[in-house]
Amino acid sequence: MFSVIFPGQGSQMVGMGKELYDKFDIVKNLFKQADETLNFSISKLILEGPKEKLDLTINTQPAIFLISYSTFKIVKKEFDLDLNKARYFAGHSLGEYSALSCAGYLDFSETLKILRTRGEAMQNSVPKGQGGMVAVLGSKIDVIEKILADHKNIFNAQIANDNSEGQMVLSGKTQDLEQLIKILKENSIKNIKLPVSAPFHCNLMSNATKIMTEELNKFNFKNGKNKLISNVTAHEIKDIDELKTLLIQQIENRVRWRESIINMIENNVNHFIEIGPGRVLSGLVKRINRDVKIDTINSLNDINNLKI
Repeated sequence: MFSVIFPGQGSQMVGMGKELYDKFDIVKNLFKQADETLNFSISKLILEGPKEKLDLTINTQPAIFLISYSTFKIVKKEFDLDLNKARYFAGHSLGEYSALSCAGYLDFSETLKILRTRGEAMQNSVPKGQGGMVAVLGSKIDVIEKILADHKNIFNAQIANDNSEGQMVLSGKTQDLEQLIKILKENSIKNIKLPVSAPFHCNLMSNATKIMTEELNKFNFKNGKNKLISNVTAHEIKDIDELKTLLIQQIENRVRWRESIINMIENNVNHFIEIGPGRVLSGLVKRINRDVKIDTINSLNDINNLKI
């Protein structure tokens, strides 16, 4: 039994999707539709750059979704492989929107609009340079939670992403992260400050939560074809009302990716198919469980070799 998973921010690169764009009219049409929906040439930005502009959150989020959605459609329409036979759809942060759109809960153009707004809201929640994120490697989550609890009077930081065994990302204000890094070094815990301009998935995103609450209520979600796994709970989403609530909560809450993968495996999933740019999620899944099958799909060769 397989699940389809969709990547989040950090997987973007200039030229992603070019092979599929050059070969298939369906991809060209989706890129054109995205340009018209967003009122600027996101297709040119994806195919030609510059990288600095593609890396802006307001552009990255709809861009990665566009590539994931296009790849998903190619697999189904050109290769007659039905990914909707999957037990679950799941995505990492913005990838959750790719999952729900590919599963039929929200129209393609509406998802683009929402992600453009989401990217802008998240980017602007904290003034540039005043917040950031730190990756923590080789430690257990309970160890990090204890450090955060023991030093809550010294600094305020939150676990933003629980990605895999031994890999987490923490968010907070810049000065708080500096204090956190000192404590991590004292405890011989490896950490890397990430090149991001905002502290995602923590309570500093409260302005983005307000904006997304209004934004999500503008759109009509439908009953999709597949069961979705929530970033917030790591469990199956029951209905559309719960889906909207969890998408709002997702802005400030931890992405429980490790738990999501474990829960899917415990529900008889033994094969994960990553749809979209890069292979970040495939690497995380392999760290969580080495026994499951993993396919990364972002090229013609990948699609030709896919068996479901």
